[in-house]
Amino acid sequence: MNEDDLLRDDDTGFDRVLAFTVPSRNVRGRMVRLGPVLETVLSAHDYPKVVKHVLAEALVLTALMGSLLKEEHAQLTFQAQAEGGAVDLLVCDYRNGEVRGYLRHNPDMVGALEENCSLEAMFGKGYLAITFDLPVTNERYQGVVPLEGASLAHACENYFAQSEQVPTLIRIAVRSNGPRCVAGGILVQHLPDGEEGRERLHAKEQHPDWEHVAIIAGTVQSGELVDPVLSLEQLAWRLFHEEDEVRVEPLLLLQRGCRCTVDHYLSILSGFPEDQLADMRDDDGHIPVDCAFCSKVLRIPV
Repeated sequence: MNEDDLLRDDDTGFDRVLAFTVPSRNVRGRMVRLGPVLETVLSAHDYPKVVKHVLAEALVLTALMGSLLKEEHAQLTFQAQAEGGAVDLLVCDYRNGEVRGYLRHNPDMVGALEENCSLEAMFGKGYLAITFDLPVTNERYQGVVPLEGASLAHACENYFAQSEQVPTLIRIAVRSNGPRCVAGGILVQHLPDGEEGRERLHAKEQHPDWEHVAIIAGTVQSGELVDPVLSLEQLAWRLFHEEDEVRVEPLLLLQRGCRCTVDHYLSILSGFPEDQLADMRDDDGHIPVDCAFCSKVLRIPV
């Protein structure tokens, strides 16, 4: 099967999340494969290929981690800020199965980058912030780690180890063919006290069950993660078929979600004093607002 065969319009299995657990090993996981939703997000800007790959990886990570949220309307925000590199800002978020993302880059510096370059080459020096907003309980949690390692996936593994003390393995793959792009990923975690994981000890990385599952999950191939002919359920079975039991649960279908509506911006602008609003209005009395996520320009009547 060649690369073109992996990107057919009539293939299924895109834009969905699969939750799975291996009860006897105290392990939970998520699998994600993005297709049309990813292409819609990337099409908002004329991103160079190397930048598309970084944003695609970030969107997969956002969907993997966001799908761990259980509260309705809870949101995960994935934000990288840096200086000295080709990219100085990357923002993605997940809420109720909706994902969106934006990346700001220096075109001149990006042109000198090679594919699969390190985080330092892409971002320079910076940090990754993972924020969980839980509106039901009115709580917010944030963890911040340096942008270090070979990839954003490695930085996220460091986040889980340092901020949540949960041993975590993440693998991401991105494949593009001209304007077409597919990305997939797997996240596996060791929670020794069940799905909620009340005992979260860094020392548990040495637990034999976790060592076993991490080795098995680490054998996943990039081609498997982005192959739409191979369903996520089949991939879970391929990896863990020797275990006593593997439970799978399809989660929400993913959509591109952007909150750039007139009502949304009216609510934001309502907090500005009149003198500032007057400075922002154009000759027709509207305030133009440019949405970085989808490139829409809305004219707000304020």
